Amino acid sequence: MNPTDYIGPCTAGTPPPTPCLLKPGHCSLQFLRSIIGVARILQILLGAGLWAIIAANKYDGPVHFVLFVAVLFWLLTLALFFITLLGKQDLVPLVGGDRWLTTNAAHDLVAALLYLPAIGVMAYKTERSAYCNVEHYKHPCPYKAYLAASTFSCLCASAYFLSAVYGSCRKCRGEQTVF
Repeated sequence: MNPTDYIGPCTAGTPPPTPCLLKPGHCSLQFLRSIIGVARILQILLGAGLWAIIAANKYDGPVHFVLFVAVLFWLLTLALFFITLLGKQDLVPLVGGDRWLTTNAAHDLVAALLYLPAIGVMAYKTERSAYCNVEHYKHPCPYKAYLAASTFSCLCASAYFLSAVYGSCRKCRGEQTVF
């Protein structure tokens, strides 16, 4: 993009803030094709899969924490995704605008950290229910559901961690935008 194409207040030699100001639909498509956009979609799908697996099966005790983490970060990730997709991050008070990249990286880091105990809980519950994973066991067995939830927890934590590292690297390079 040529800096002379930008229409608006701009000092000499300073490029425009984002290329999204010139074409209205360009920002959404650019975000969806970016690494962070793909990561957000992956986080949304994996998080929905995790809490659907847990909610569809009988659960008790510490699995409530896993469900809390999954639903909380699924909703927060949906909010971040749509705010960024619509280009409305400047309207978010305190954490929007120039702080949006930092906000996204912090969100991803906290999510990755809270998914770690969730992985531990699901691994513990999977191990505790391994006794019923035999061919002729007649009672309901949560082993496969817990195993799937453990796998989804690990994948979610990985997706959030990689997204946090990517956002932090962008911030360290001095970039201000999420994509």
